[in-house]
Amino acid sequence: MGSVFIIIFVLLIYIISKTIIIVPEQSEHIKERLGVFQGVLKPGFYFMIPFVDQIRYRQNLKEQTIDIDPQVCITKDNVSVEVDGVLYMKVIDSEKASYGIDNFMLATSQLAQTTLRSEIGKLVLDNLLSEREEINANVVSNIDRATDPWGIKVTRYEIRNITPPKQILLEMENQMKAERERRAEITISQGEKESLVNKSVGERQESINISEGEKIRLVNEAEGRAKEIEVIATATARGLKLVSEAINKKGGKEAVSLQITQEYLEALGTILKTSKTTVVPENLANIGGVFEGLSRITTKLPNNNQGE
Repeated sequence: MGSVFIIIFVLLIYIISKTIIIVPEQSEHIKERLGVFQGVLKPGFYFMIPFVDQIRYRQNLKEQTIDIDPQVCITKDNVSVEVDGVLYMKVIDSEKASYGIDNFMLATSQLAQTTLRSEIGKLVLDNLLSEREEINANVVSNIDRATDPWGIKVTRYEIRNITPPKQILLEMENQMKAERERRAEITISQGEKESLVNKSVGERQESINISEGEKIRLVNEAEGRAKEIEVIATATARGLKLVSEAINKKGGKEAVSLQITQEYLEALGTILKTSKTTVVPENLANIGGVFEGLSRITTKLPNNNQGE
């Protein structure tokens, strides 16, 4: 009796579970009645006829990711590379996703692999490494068109790794090393060029400064000499004026004659002492005439007093 009660209780629970259906948020269930599509159950609470109605498919409407396994692809220049990635997609039509294809996740993954191989085959290796964004966009566009009858929306595709052969990697590393060395040499040469330019500018400025300084020095010397000549001329003029005034005074002419005679005799004595050859006037009697001539010169000096 107890076992019968337990069986009835379990059967009752089973019937209730088949009668009451709760569809969670971001999900849709496909309802069939006697094996025929009855409708799509949106998130909410539903009653069903036991053993008549049933939930055939449960679809998740959230965005889902599919890992695309690594595969070998051949580029346009016949280089084999290993590529893997990740695909993002979501169900937008539960009915198509349930009845349009048996396993849309597997089908979408296979389609992504074939599309990726096709896109990589259009590019050479150098472009393949630099045009990932374009490859991703083309893969998404092609897969999205192909999966539209399945009620699937492909949102994006991302290439994770592109692995060329080891020999290609070595050649690329050597190329990058050579490029870095070339850039370093260019940087060094530019630095040397700028250094030479700065040095030449500095030397030019130094030459200009030296020439300007020399010019100023010469100008100053010239001005100094001119000032000196002016001062000497002024002093000479004053001296001559004083001499002239002294000559015009009483006894001035005699004093001048005496001074000239004395200086003449001193110069003649110096010559006689220092010279190995004795030089004397041709006629010693003419010495008096010399003195007389000097006296005449002094008598012809201008008389300032007469001018006054």
